[in-house]
Amino acid sequence: MHKSLAIMEELDDETPLETFERITQPSGRSQLAEAAAGRHRQPRRHEMQKKASASVAQFVHTQDDTIQSLKFTYHASLHEQSWLLASLGGFYEQHWITDILRLVKGGKEASVYLCASGQSVGTASLAAKVFRPRNLRNLKNDQLYREGRAVLDEDGNRVRDLGMLKAQHNRSVYGEQIRHQSWIAYEFQTLKTLHAAGADVPQPYEMGENAILMSYIGEDGFAAPTLNTVMLDPGEVRPLYERLMRNIEIMLAHEIVHGDLSAYNILYLDGEITLIDFPQVVSPRSHSCAFQIFSRDISRVCEYFTRQGLRTDPARLAADLWRAHGYRLEPEVHPRLLDGDDPRDRKLWKEE
Repeated sequence: MHKSLAIMEELDDETPLETFERITQPSGRSQLAEAAAGRHRQPRRHEMQKKASASVAQFVHTQDDTIQSLKFTYHASLHEQSWLLASLGGFYEQHWITDILRLVKGGKEASVYLCASGQSVGTASLAAKVFRPRNLRNLKNDQLYREGRAVLDEDGNRVRDLGMLKAQHNRSVYGEQIRHQSWIAYEFQTLKTLHAAGADVPQPYEMGENAILMSYIGEDGFAAPTLNTVMLDPGEVRPLYERLMRNIEIMLAHEIVHGDLSAYNILYLDGEITLIDFPQVVSPRSHSCAFQIFSRDISRVCEYFTRQGLRTDPARLAADLWRAHGYRLEPEVHPRLLDGDDPRDRKLWKEE
């Protein structure tokens, strides 16, 4: 068989995400282009960029017709549009969304988009958290948070297949896909658990291979601001502090430590708070540094409320909450409890 025909047959088996990742590699050249080039001269940089753009354009226009009718009121670049089609196309086919309206927030790990809702949900808007491609993610120390966690599949179930577990342990390409999916599944499953328990978190609707669909926290098309940007009225400070402590207690009751809780990951709207960003959750029972991570969460939120005029004792508060929910404190493991400010523990507590 002719080499180019063999490559075309191979490409027919690719998923849209695999196609997008392949055609946007640094070389900017598809496998088919490489085969056709043979021993010709190496293309100049601008020619490579033109080929890459043409490949992406072809990818966009050759997708399933149903996915292609997904609207983009949001003015995405060609590359971003391709990534959004691959990540959110399934939600469109399932009638969860009808349009991507705008980018709400871009981040080192994921971006959040405001979407128009479809027939499957009874609200006007939804938020889609779309995770960055694995090779472009910039999350430091994610291995720290994976300690003690089972590997989850795309349905949120624990992976027991030995081949899959070995692949993710060896960090093969397939293994990295499994790790990426498990990271997303932890956030989705945590949101489901906490929302059902009455915590102030977005309502989760659906999870895809690379995105989570949840309720949109905002009004009139504008997202709720994060708490760190808000100066509270004096009468709001203690009620919101107590509300936050209630949410933290709900998490502990369900064996969940947020892992990155601060005023930056709490939304504020009309006197209400919403906790967000849960992919790095850890178990207070199975993680060796769970209490230090929990104490750091408490310290960060107390810093905000201290600036709002409320007196707090984060070290004592963390210890009391931990004990109240039946978790053991080991002084030799948690030296901060001995005098409240042990310098040996500062490395664990430093900002990432």
